[in-house]
Amino acid sequence: QVQLVESGGGLVQPGGSLRLSCAASGFTFSSYAMSWVRQAPGKGLDWVSGIDSGGGSTSYPDSVKGRFTISRDNAENTLYLQMNSLKPEDTAVYYCAKFMNDYPRGGMDYWGKGTLVTVSS
Repeated sequence: QVQLVESGGGLVQPGGSLRLSCAASGFTFSSYAMSWVRQAPGKGLDWVSGIDSGGGSTSYPDSVKGRFTISRDNAENTLYLQMNSLKPEDTAVYYCAKFMNDYPRGGMDYWGKGTLVTVSS
């Protein structure tokens, strides 16, 4: 069955960096677009980034553009999110999610359980 397992979260000071990973299994990872989505305490879901199946096309909202970088290693079935210049408002549970096609548009059908990122001094 499809499994997405996030790791790499933790406590970091403002201005610091973290790298999240998402290990995928149970499907042909290289055939599907992937995404990172976050949920801050008491708030709704917030899309963070998307990447196509081959890794050649990425997209970000303005809130993280220039600070976050999504990437993937299709040989290792792993998705990454490099987060730099972190701000307290980046504090959230971060989820990786699988799109239903090879381009990051439309619905996401599988989600991981998330990893908590806390940005605080």
